Amino acid sequence: MTRTDQKVGYLPESEYEPLTPTSAASGVENVLRILEGRWKLVILFHLFGGKVLRFSELERAIPAISQKMLIQQLRQMEADGVVRRIVHHQVPPKVEYCLTDWGQALCPALDALLKWAAQREPS
Repeated sequence: MTRTDQKVGYLPESEYEPLTPTSAASGVENVLRILEGRWKLVILFHLFGGKVLRFSELERAIPAISQKMLIQQLRQMEADGVVRRIVHHQVPPKVEYCLTDWGQALCPALDALLKWAAQREPS
């Protein structure tokens, strides 16, 4: 299993407000809305570790995704503050994508989910 938290530190617990079961469930639902979509997690894993990729590199890295779907997913992630779009004004146009600090902070959470999933007993 590959670790995803190599470049991301965990936030100290003192920065969190106490949660109730209702507020915790609501917060997790909001996060899942940000991550929902067939390709968003795949895109995230390609950008983890501070990688900066051009649109065409992402397109080649995920051959099963259509150009339209990749654009939609990246735009949604950019609107949610997970991905940063960098436009270089040159000819031909160059557009790169990377994770924001907040997007990079997803590494430990997804790493914990991978560990949790690995603990499942085969049925």
